[in-house]
Amino acid sequence: MITWHLLPFSELTTVQLYQLLKLRIDIFVVEQACPYPELDDKDHMSGVRHLLGYQDGNIIACARLIPPGISYPGSSIGRIATHKCIRGEGAGHQLLSYAIEQCCHLWPDTPIEIGAQTHLKTFYHQYGFVETSEPYLEDGIPHIDMKRV
Repeated sequence: MITWHLLPFSELTTVQLYQLLKLRIDIFVVEQACPYPELDDKDHMSGVRHLLGYQDGNIIACARLIPPGISYPGSSIGRIATHKCIRGEGAGHQLLSYAIEQCCHLWPDTPIEIGAQTHLKTFYHQYGFVETSEPYLEDGIPHIDMKRV
């Protein structure tokens, strides 16, 4: 069972912050062999929330919820990650479902926009996201912008 925590940056403990950044770096930088600026100054911006999923005391999933006007005109979900030890068990679906629910609660009547890795667009289609751009390279990985209205 996954326990979810939704917190602004100022309420993250130092241990939670370390675990969050380690999970993101382990996946996006190390696993995907993609050196990029993980610390982009958005984590601590006003209104940003961090969704952390814990199982047996370990962080196994995370996402960053961003209010409208920072990354896109609408709200945004980014830095969506699940630990490799639980992939294929439905944690990604739980994570995205809860992230969408929280965005709709925090910023009602606002579309949710994402920059998705292209190979995951079918996954996002299941949640009502549609492509809004042509594929493009971001840090050497094919991406596509998507929106859920």
